[in-house]
Amino acid sequence: MVNEQVYGFFMPSVNLMGIGAVNEVGDRIKSLGLKKALIVTDEGLFKMGVADQVASIIREAGVDAVIFPGSEPNPTDRNVEDGLQAYRSNGCDSIVSLGGGSAHDCAKGIGLVASNGGTIHDFEGVDQSKSPMPPLVAINTTSGTASEMTRFCIITDTTRKVKMAIVDKHTTPLISINDPVLTLKKPAGLTAATGIDALTHAVEAYVSTNATPITDACALQAMRLISTSLRAAVANGEDIEARNKMTYAQFLAGMAFNNASLGYVHAIAHQFGGIYNLPHGVCNAILLPHVERFNLIAKPERFVDIAVALGEDVSGLSTRAAAEKAITAIETLCRDVGIPSGFAEFGAKEEDIEILAENAMKDACAVTNPRKATLEDIKEIIRASF
Repeated sequence: MVNEQVYGFFMPSVNLMGIGAVNEVGDRIKSLGLKKALIVTDEGLFKMGVADQVASIIREAGVDAVIFPGSEPNPTDRNVEDGLQAYRSNGCDSIVSLGGGSAHDCAKGIGLVASNGGTIHDFEGVDQSKSPMPPLVAINTTSGTASEMTRFCIITDTTRKVKMAIVDKHTTPLISINDPVLTLKKPAGLTAATGIDALTHAVEAYVSTNATPITDACALQAMRLISTSLRAAVANGEDIEARNKMTYAQFLAGMAFNNASLGYVHAIAHQFGGIYNLPHGVCNAILLPHVERFNLIAKPERFVDIAVALGEDVSGLSTRAAAEKAITAIETLCRDVGIPSGFAEFGAKEEDIEILAENAMKDACAVTNPRKATLEDIKEIIRASF
């Protein structure tokens, strides 16, 4: 029987990839008739001079630019408020996000409130905005979140200590830029965490209840590229070939989850990030094998596909045994690139399991998980990840 649900497919209008792609940012903004861009970035890239380099490219094209280096690793509602003030006080008409997922998400939050009013809290959930945000050009410097091309925006509510999941068609950037040169020399730990974040996007999208043939193709190719490139990128941060393949991998994974959505890995990871302010990629990486072991019985044939995409030989095995190989492959890759073994080493507390699980059950990403969990199921997954 044909599924009667209508599926959308969201991504930026223009996506620039390859060595030197960042050099086109100024001309692209100018071609839109824009006059002044707010560059949203983090303190690290600002101190390294990367933000100034991008600002120079923009100014050379005849467009003014100001820098807001106030995005934190897990961007907060306060970061959005500060950025909005910078946007308005400088008379900006466009936004350029520079960094990984944190900078892109912060920029999306600023843009949403700039066009719609209110506060960022008003947009938690799915498609809560009424007006498009100002033109956003997202320049990526990591290979993981794919926030430079998605409609997902994750902002921490500092009062509730909860990561708000905002899924909104209006947060999709107008232009995305992935230049592998900008990812060179990133620390091995960051490369590993963001790489497994991309793998999580691909896996969760592939087993999602909203998966389609289009998202399947993107997810499987992302897995293949990650399985053959991530270890090399972690081993040698200046391996431009590995870095280039990882930019494509994370982008493909973004195409997949941006349209098929995610699952319990992200639903739970958002809670660890909100309460303990932990890096999102690390949270996903720790949770991924535990959640997918729980999910395996829902779609075993799909886990066989995952195993093959990750380079496992499943010939002669039963469906269940072949599916188990997917979990083994994920665990091996995580171990090879140095992902921490559990949340206990980050100070996670047993007494927080209840609130972590309760909030995870409410997270927007939980809706499309292939196996429906009870509160006790989620608590058990969290315990296993400690």
